Amino acid sequence: MKFSDFIKRKEVRKTEFDPELFKSLVKTAELDMIFLETVKIDEYSARKIMSNYYDVLRSLLEAMALRDGYKVYSHEAFTFYLREKEESEISLKFDRFRKKRNAINYYGESVSVEEVKEYSKEMKKIIIELKKKYLAKVI
Repeated sequence: MKFSDFIKRKEVRKTEFDPELFKSLVKTAELDMIFLETVKIDEYSARKIMSNYYDVLRSLLEAMALRDGYKVYSHEAFTFYLREKEESEISLKFDRFRKKRNAINYYGESVSVEEVKEYSKEMKKIIIELKKKYLAKVI
């Protein structure tokens, strides 16, 4: 499958760049990161922290796609968007995070504190890398 397949299936649409939406997506992601840094990962917070770090990462991907002229309606499409940008390692990790988040949110799967610590560490690293590489020049 390719990113263009998602466009054909109308799970991704071409759009005009909206600078206000772009800034809002990035700013919200930054504020959420600040908040998440204040929350202790324990057995009560682990599930929500996992989901919220994923949401920050997805928001940044949405901003990147918007800058490139796309509105993405499928989280899975971001995996292929990243591949198209030659970010294959990040695309594999994002897809793993997406599946884990879906299992937690939709199928009641549990997640351990240790897993969330590892996942959040990986996601933070990716978030920083993507911001530096794709978003720092346009904010």
